[in-house]
Amino acid sequence: MAKKPRATEADPEVAGNGGGKAKEKPRSLKVAQRGIKTASDFANLMSGLMSDLIEGRVTPQIGNATCNAGGKLLKVVEMSYKYGVQEPGKNPRRNLTLVFEEQKQLAEKGV
Repeated sequence: MAKKPRATEADPEVAGNGGGKAKEKPRSLKVAQRGIKTASDFANLMSGLMSDLIEGRVTPQIGNATCNAGGKLLKVVEMSYKYGVQEPGKNPRRNLTLVFEEQKQLAEKGV
């Protein structure tokens, strides 16, 4: 039994979208091009991406890469809230105390 040749990105039937819908652009592309700045933008991107995957507008590899990048973006936001953020024109506010700073503060207090 001969193996079916693997489709490549150069193949117009599958170029960037999983085949079959080569003329239709992914819906999530417009959201991604505007940029992800809010939770609503992120939700719209993921919703569009799910639709694009189901309809075959993007390859599973592109969907996987987008989801991985989205997870890292959420992690950055989480860490900003958890450990502090820098406000324009102000010193950074930190919720995290570094070990050597904590020891210095304890030494100053005489503990």
